[in-house]
Amino acid sequence: MKYRRFGRTDWQVSEVGYGMWGMAGWTESDDVQSAKSLDLAVENGVNFFDTAWGYGEGHSEELLGGLIRRHPGTKLYAASKIPPKNFNWPAKPEYRFEDSYPKNHIIEYTEKTLTNLGMERIDLMQFHTWDDSWSHRDEWQRAIEDLKKAGKIAAMGISVNRWEPENGIEAIKTGLIDAVQVIYNIFDQNPEDVLFPLCEKMDVAVIARVPFDEGTLTGNLTKETTFPEGDWRGTYFVPENLNSSVEHADALRPLIPEGMNMAEMALRFILENKTIGTTIPGMRKERNVLANTATSDGKRLPKELMDELRKHRWVRKPTEWSQ
Repeated sequence: MKYRRFGRTDWQVSEVGYGMWGMAGWTESDDVQSAKSLDLAVENGVNFFDTAWGYGEGHSEELLGGLIRRHPGTKLYAASKIPPKNFNWPAKPEYRFEDSYPKNHIIEYTEKTLTNLGMERIDLMQFHTWDDSWSHRDEWQRAIEDLKKAGKIAAMGISVNRWEPENGIEAIKTGLIDAVQVIYNIFDQNPEDVLFPLCEKMDVAVIARVPFDEGTLTGNLTKETTFPEGDWRGTYFVPENLNSSVEHADALRPLIPEGMNMAEMALRFILENKTIGTTIPGMRKERNVLANTATSDGKRLPKELMDELRKHRWVRKPTEWSQ
């Protein structure tokens, strides 16, 4: 496993981290299986774990707390997220700040997260949604300062809305944001334009989320794919999105190098970008842990392949189903 500097925090984090949404927020989640996968990830060098209160109303946070207690001799970085007070994802311009992140709500859910984790301090707390119209509100800024002074959080970040990589620029400019979490993958290359240069200038860490485009970039979806009742992906991969996603993935197949699959190529594409501190694939099963952590070997994709992959940038706009 290779490690990278995590912005101004100076933490050395595994370049392949662990996204824990699937541990509680999807169908077919299994706590025993999750614990085995988490332990295997630690054995393979993963030290950055990203969860949220919204993943099973704190259940995923409890799983992370258990993992940390099982590995007392290993520094594991815990990151979680505060849900918006209105519990609506993603943030929309018409949502009032008071209905999303008033100071008392920020404090309350930070305390809930710490209780779920069984910890006195979390490494990285994040706003789970964001709209830049809130950037200059004093309430959230004071809340962050108070939490840091109280020793309850070490760093603060924001998770940027899907396909809106510049809806967080003003928050970063306040100097109070230590990390930004954004969708970045072969299709979603837009963060390279404005967000990444600003993060480099401000020494803000970048977490690349949704590395497989919710599964599209594993190469396993077809136009006939269905999901179990209650599975979030069933509301995301509506026919309009599923058909287009499969077509975009199929266009990548001729580019996959011999001995590699699409998922590995997708992760290696992300790791080529040195602005990225870590990427956080979901890894519910042990075979996924082994496959994903194996990509952190320092080997690079050929320049010719990278040039071709850059041509597959897919510019999308938020819709009702994109959530």
